[in-house]
Amino acid sequence: MELFAQQLTAGIATGAIYACVALALVMIYQAIGHINFAQGEMAMFSTFLAWQFMQWGAPYWVALSAAVVVSFAGGVLIDRTIFKPVRNAQMLTQIVMFVGLLAMLNSLAGFIWDFTSKPFPTPFGADPLFSSGLISTHQLAMILITFGLLLLLFGFFRYTRVGLAMQSAAENPASARLVGIRVEWMIALGWGMAAAIGAIAGVLIAPIVFLEPNMMLGILLYGFAAAVLGGLSSPPGAVLGGFAVGIIENLSGTYIPVVGGELKLTIALAIIIVVLVIKPSGLLGSRHVQRV
Repeated sequence: MELFAQQLTAGIATGAIYACVALALVMIYQAIGHINFAQGEMAMFSTFLAWQFMQWGAPYWVALSAAVVVSFAGGVLIDRTIFKPVRNAQMLTQIVMFVGLLAMLNSLAGFIWDFTSKPFPTPFGADPLFSSGLISTHQLAMILITFGLLLLLFGFFRYTRVGLAMQSAAENPASARLVGIRVEWMIALGWGMAAAIGAIAGVLIAPIVFLEPNMMLGILLYGFAAAVLGGLSSPPGAVLGGFAVGIIENLSGTYIPVVGGELKLTIALAIIIVVLVIKPSGLLGSRHVQRV
């Protein structure tokens, strides 16, 4: 029973990481209707920016705030300069653009900061929260910040005019234009918000996995599985999916001998396949019905 409680708690803590990444993926999907395969590298680059600000002497929270602001501006810039010209291109063209952005950010980070692993500080400390050592203070902070982000997004989309305009632009761009909503800027805002959330996710993840250009490759796959499981159109679903994937991953690795620690990544792939086959809209996602 103690082992089960330990793995369950570890799964919840790990799930907070996946939930943050899944939230960023959902923000992009709501804006453009596609998965951003470069989301992990955008988060990694933002984390390097926060690290660089701290190296220049900025306090932790100032560096994090600056990284979030710069990432938001960078997300808007990426949309306006790279993806706006191919907005109406075929899906394959956009996928190639995502992969190209991924490779470019990874190489640029390696060129600027090299590929060696760097320790990343946490203001919450890494000591166990309780004497049992089931969860650390940093892991608890990750869980609370994830739920805080979810509440902020809920309030933004539910009670602000900009949030309602973004939802309208995502659901029916033609009708949104007719009522005066600037759809292109709503999409750019979605990119900025996804980049800002990715920056927070990267800064929370970096103290656990260490900072280096490839830190997000595996985590992005788990985040993708979480977003698909929860529903690509649902921020609450992304959070639910993140925690579910974290728990399933840890319990499977512990209680299914053939999985162990080496095949945990297979669990994420299996979740993606099963959900897409059985319920493509995910647990909380909405089905889009199109009249033909």
